[in-house]
Amino acid sequence: MKILANDGISELGKSLLEKAGFTVITEKVAQEDLAKEVNAQGIEMILVRSATTVRKEVIDACPNVKLIGRGGVGMDNIDVAYAREKGVTVINTPASSSQSVAELVMGHMFAISRSLHDSYKHMETGDFSALKKKYAKGVELRGKTLGIVGFGRIGQSLASYALGCGMDVIAVDQFMTTPVDIQIPIGNGHSAKVTITPNSSLNDVIGKLDYISLHVPKQADGSAVITQKEFALMKKGVRLVNAARGGVINETDLLDALASGQVASVALDVFENEPNPRTDLLNHPNIACTPHVGAATLEAQDRIGEELASLIIGQFATTN
Repeated sequence: MKILANDGISELGKSLLEKAGFTVITEKVAQEDLAKEVNAQGIEMILVRSATTVRKEVIDACPNVKLIGRGGVGMDNIDVAYAREKGVTVINTPASSSQSVAELVMGHMFAISRSLHDSYKHMETGDFSALKKKYAKGVELRGKTLGIVGFGRIGQSLASYALGCGMDVIAVDQFMTTPVDIQIPIGNGHSAKVTITPNSSLNDVIGKLDYISLHVPKQADGSAVITQKEFALMKKGVRLVNAARGGVINETDLLDALASGQVASVALDVFENEPNPRTDLLNHPNIACTPHVGAATLEAQDRIGEELASLIIGQFATTN
């Protein structure tokens, strides 16, 4: 069976699939040519990350496709329900990238707390006196309260890191309100455990939060989770990170909240209009931006490739 890994796959994942007898094609196919090339090459499985979309039109045009796989958590770039109605297996890898996304969020929180992203851009001026004055109002993470909105695998992994840094963590999840034990590896073979019970309502706790990190999917109706209404309830000077999905934060309302000082700084790994975000976001001195790289570590990509291979081999190797 032929597999098109259109957004790439780790060498480990590719090797495991090839050893099981699958042919893995990694040459990138343009989105507009996807259906044509899938049919022309006799491809029966399509693997994507976030760049390629597999919508109803592609599914209808490719009747021989048996599986669509997403290397990552969210599957909003795949018409999942429709594919399954048509008898196509749809898989993803929800556990593989949790640690890498959590580490990126921690990095962003450190960056926007000390203006690392912006100060770096101006170091070449050599004017240390002016630079020190401009960037002398940083804050520390220890002792601050982090609100994690969406307390699945990534949210729980982030909680582990944040607790290890001495932050207080408040979790918000409308679907999970039972206590969760968070294991905190602290090095040298030691660990600790903290139990967190998520809150069901963000509005009930939003005013207590110094930092907010979003880990929720894009809403089915396209609405934002954070809008002008939520910004008005936040503590003045709050800092936000979005490494979930573009559109979870209303970007126009975000810029207004930054202009008023209600929000001190923001880090964005995802945007409403990827891969062409608004330039006023990219150029804003209080916004740290990365190009949707939450899962883009070597370790995470190996785990993703291995998990995809395991799922495919387990379901299809016997008929390959």
